[in-house]
Amino acid sequence: MLSVEGLKVWFPVRRGILNRVAGHVRAVDGVSLHVSKGETLGLVGESGCGKSTLGRAILGLERASDGNILFEGKKVSCLNGQELRNFRRSCQMVFQDPFSSLNPRLTVLDIVGEAMLWHGLCTKAQLQEKVVSLLAEVGLGQDCLYRYPHEFSGGQRQRISIARALSLQPKFIVCDEPVSALDVSVQAQVLNLLMDLREARGLSYLFISHDLSVVRLISNRVAVMYLGHIVETGATKDVLDEPRHPYTKALLSAVPSPGASLAKRIVLKGEQPSPLNPPTGCPFHPRCPEAEDFCRSKCPALRGEGRQCACWKCNIE
Repeated sequence: MLSVEGLKVWFPVRRGILNRVAGHVRAVDGVSLHVSKGETLGLVGESGCGKSTLGRAILGLERASDGNILFEGKKVSCLNGQELRNFRRSCQMVFQDPFSSLNPRLTVLDIVGEAMLWHGLCTKAQLQEKVVSLLAEVGLGQDCLYRYPHEFSGGQRQRISIARALSLQPKFIVCDEPVSALDVSVQAQVLNLLMDLREARGLSYLFISHDLSVVRLISNRVAVMYLGHIVETGATKDVLDEPRHPYTKALLSAVPSPGASLAKRIVLKGEQPSPLNPPTGCPFHPRCPEAEDFCRSKCPALRGEGRQCACWKCNIE
């Protein structure tokens, strides 16, 4: 359904009196991935690695500097007119913070129904019935119609955000950490809702998260991101149970678990390098406990069939 090829999102840094470009922040630096129909791809990595920027760029909320995004075989950058409107209907986003992503001046009826009117999916006479049906699908009642976002709890606001995303009958949804701001019990309810909707509507998700236990629950495949690069990808069980890339190993060792020994914890040295001045060669080599001289000279590409890893030592083995 979705294919991303060599996607780059670089933000210019301007300095001086003439406001000249002095460099670029390489938020996303040559990412390739794919999402099949009915599949959930989990995207994980530490803060600042480019996960949210990648999700926003796929939907056109950030301008891509290079690379291609194909949706159902069509290059998104070449779409215009009705084809572009259809793409925007087919791809939606659920943001991390529902309080800031919902307009505080609109009622739930307007928040969920506005896009349906704009795209001609219903008339004004049909709007209330359509919105009530969507709210019921996400577990909210008719009494919510004329209330404002500040009158709801965090979990209810996220359900409203999901209803808004569903209003245009999408095929693909980017979920940008949709449960990270919620209580654990509410997280479970929202995750179950997303999985039920995936089955009922045949949806595909790009699920961005820091929580590896959540990713394990909802994802069919996992992609691990570091400093704008995908460093490992594969089936969820394979990647999370038997990681190959040194960064994936360190990421998983940081997850607390009962009875786990601190001696097995992999502590990375230093901080994540700046995307304004990334290291040469493998982007992870300054912090990698397994790095060798050749890791500093050339950046490894993702290799393998199905299970892929961007590490020279993985490829050698």
